[in-house]
Amino acid sequence: MENLYDLPANRLAEKLKSKTLKPSHVVEKIIQRIKELNGRINSFVFIDEPQALKAAKAADGSDLKGDLSGIPIAVKDNICVKGQDTTCSSRILKGFRPPYDATVIKKIRENGLILVGKTNMDEFAFGSSCETSCYGPTKNPWDPDRIPGGSSGGSAAAVASGQIVMAIGSDTGGSIRQPAAMCGVVGMKPTYGLVSRYGLIAFASSLDQIGPITKDVTDAAALLGVIAGHDEMDSTSADIETPDYRKSLVNDVKGLKIGIPKEYFIEGIEPDVLKAVKEAIELLKKMGAQIKEISLPHTEYAVSTYYIIAPAEASSNLARFDGVQYGFRAPHPKDIIDMYTKTRSQGFGEEAKRRILLGTYVLSSGYYEAYYLKALKVRTKIRVDFTRAFKEVDCIVTPTSPTTAFKIGERIDDPLSMYLSDIFTIPANLAGIPAISIPCGFDGKGLPIGLQIIADAFKEENIFTAAYAYEQNTDWHSKRPGI
Repeated sequence: MENLYDLPANRLAEKLKSKTLKPSHVVEKIIQRIKELNGRINSFVFIDEPQALKAAKAADGSDLKGDLSGIPIAVKDNICVKGQDTTCSSRILKGFRPPYDATVIKKIRENGLILVGKTNMDEFAFGSSCETSCYGPTKNPWDPDRIPGGSSGGSAAAVASGQIVMAIGSDTGGSIRQPAAMCGVVGMKPTYGLVSRYGLIAFASSLDQIGPITKDVTDAAALLGVIAGHDEMDSTSADIETPDYRKSLVNDVKGLKIGIPKEYFIEGIEPDVLKAVKEAIELLKKMGAQIKEISLPHTEYAVSTYYIIAPAEASSNLARFDGVQYGFRAPHPKDIIDMYTKTRSQGFGEEAKRRILLGTYVLSSGYYEAYYLKALKVRTKIRVDFTRAFKEVDCIVTPTSPTTAFKIGERIDDPLSMYLSDIFTIPANLAGIPAISIPCGFDGKGLPIGLQIIADAFKEENIFTAAYAYEQNTDWHSKRPGI
């Protein structure tokens, strides 16, 4: 008999609409699962049990109109929920309760989803391992001694372990896709501007994008359809008509042109990862896709470019956290300068301080043109590489991460090694284009491996077609950790 918490949202939705299950029963089971596992996984930082049960019981007696009505969902701790603690997993925001809902929160509620709680993350989304949270590290459900990936590690671990049916994360340089790969779930970064950032506490405003983390591609398409769309509250929101992404879910890739960039198959990829990705490409070829080797020549500069632009924007965005209006304030300061210094010193963690210092440096007089301006020019070249490639192919397939999940503490004192974890995911953020990570196998240690599929801006349909067809011809997405 199937466990309720192992079912994807689309299967649960069928049972809810047929009255085989009630929303309250699903939410009760999910909360029970969280209570059983969260002490071991640490994927949730806040659970709103009374409100979730209240919403579920209200749904019991109503018509479930939306395709995801009655489905429990969790959101990353950097997305504002009115009246609920929203801390970015940082001491400096402990106790902060926003006076408004983020646009994505409004959308999920309007569509009948039931918000259960907030998930753990790297502090202010600074990290690739979910180890920099002030609440302690999240652990990988496949091996609790290992990281779940970051920064949306709490969301990915919660979905993988059945503590939630689906979740929302944010992706600045791979923060949805990399943990999705390491936890064996599906993670989608939409085109920049497709999903409103209103109510997302900013890391790097020109890179951040909210997206779904789910058990399968069908759920990802459905949830993206819920949260996508123009929002007048977000000046970077794209004013375009949002398609029904579920129409792209066809088990047919015949004639689909798939590019394989040689720059993504480099030294340093673990052999098991390389083998799984190559086997996935071969399967797509057997299914009728046209495989073509392509070149994205500026890929080698992506990590360096990102770690100039992202910290620069972060240093600007985090300047507002100073203890004056909200959040943590250091006690007994001598004067206002002392208050600023002590509040930020005590409130921010080591990785946040590192990025603020780096970002402030590259924006400072004498260094702006040498670093930041040059990085912006390289960013344009990376975008042009993709534009040229998509004149020849419909989508691009690569590994999501060069490695599977590494051990907790293994890289925490080696930031350069940690930054390289996102080497294959960063370019899509710099270019503002969509990308997904789907499960494509396991390594010799039984750890999940992710396959990344990238498409041109607002061509999410191409991604969903390739991802769904691959998923329908494999069973990797149905595997669950034995926890």
